[in-house]
Amino acid sequence: MFSPDLKRGSMELLILSALEARPRHGYDIGKLLEDKSDGQLEFRVSTLYSVLYRMEKREWIRGRWVEKKGERRRCYYTLTPKGREVLARQQQAWMAFAAMVRRVTGVRHA
Repeated sequence: MFSPDLKRGSMELLILSALEARPRHGYDIGKLLEDKSDGQLEFRVSTLYSVLYRMEKREWIRGRWVEKKGERRRCYYTLTPKGREVLARQQQAWMAFAAMVRRVTGVRHA
């Protein structure tokens, strides 16, 4: 339904938003985004993890490996203070962009 370019351009914002409330592991992030979008957003595992690694390298998120008895080892990601700043800036930019698109196209909520 959505162009791959549109999805690719908003992945960082979507992932940062998924981590705003609490730490999550990669599968949990993908599942949350899929559920909240009613199945319209699906991410290949390789794509999701490459974005997570890039964001970790930029110090927007921090990964911590956790082992729980009877479960496999998972890396839980959490927002860093720098990541919270990036999230706030990206949210503001997205709202401004969406408002401009609405003005130009005349599209309003149904």
